[in-house]
Amino acid sequence: MQEGEAVGLVDVLAALGNGVLLLVQNIAMSFYNFGYAVTHPALWLDWSDKQAIMRFVYYGGSVEFFFVVFTAFLLLTLVGLLWRPAMWGSVRVLEGFANTVGRFFAWAGLLMVLQQILIVFVQRIFARPDIAIGLGIPLQMDISWFAEELKLYNAMVVTLCVAYAFVQGAHVRVDLFYSVVSYRTKRIIDMIGALIFMMPMAVLVWMYGWFFLWRHLIVPKPSASDQLDRLLMKSRALRWNVETIGFSPNGFNGYFLFKILLCAFAGMVFLHAIAVFYRAFLEFREGPESENKFLDKDSLGEGEEAYEGAH
Repeated sequence: MQEGEAVGLVDVLAALGNGVLLLVQNIAMSFYNFGYAVTHPALWLDWSDKQAIMRFVYYGGSVEFFFVVFTAFLLLTLVGLLWRPAMWGSVRVLEGFANTVGRFFAWAGLLMVLQQILIVFVQRIFARPDIAIGLGIPLQMDISWFAEELKLYNAMVVTLCVAYAFVQGAHVRVDLFYSVVSYRTKRIIDMIGALIFMMPMAVLVWMYGWFFLWRHLIVPKPSASDQLDRLLMKSRALRWNVETIGFSPNGFNGYFLFKILLCAFAGMVFLHAIAVFYRAFLEFREGPESENKFLDKDSLGEGEEAYEGAH
């Protein structure tokens, strides 16, 4: 029995050693992969070459790309640990990016309401089956096209405003435990949540969403299990086949845009997870006086403070 346990322990240690070695190798190779991609942009950005398209598809969801991003995160974290203002600068840039994108695409909610009002007026009052919008070259589509397009505006708000809502504190938090713990414990929970939940979730959504997107843009359809050499072989028969099928004959036919938004959502969540981790770490180190430091939160104006944060 003891001999079997010893053999099992050796196997576990060997597996851990191999895992650490593989991690170090991939981190080391990420410098080469990034440098090669930057110095040879035509190999993946010259889309007049079908092989370049397939390389772009492969590397966008590849292990190599993941470790380039992961290594960049490690280097940025190391710089921030050595020089704290750099980490605060990263927080301000990432939160500023989330706020800028969110504040812009939040207007899609207003656009959605206005378009719905237009649809009701045109369909019920003017009894028209279509709407023509444009100057010189009008965009004339059936009413059902504009009605189904409302889902795109809703998707914009959901996917591109998620990080903005997190910065503003408008996300839903289960406070049964979080609200009663100490200041530093909250910061630890935020750091663990960013590393264990936000980042892995964003990576998984990106990996599945990336190939899900391209399977609706080109044929032959790429697969997440395809190696680069197989995709390069498929590139001989590559052609664009952008998804334009709607749920109804005259309905909205730009559903490939939802796949793009899915990848954008994953990217926004991953970047903001870095900001959450950095802010929590810095507030943990500097104490309660640094809480919400440099935080750019929206305000309803003077006299409306009682309503802020009530959402």
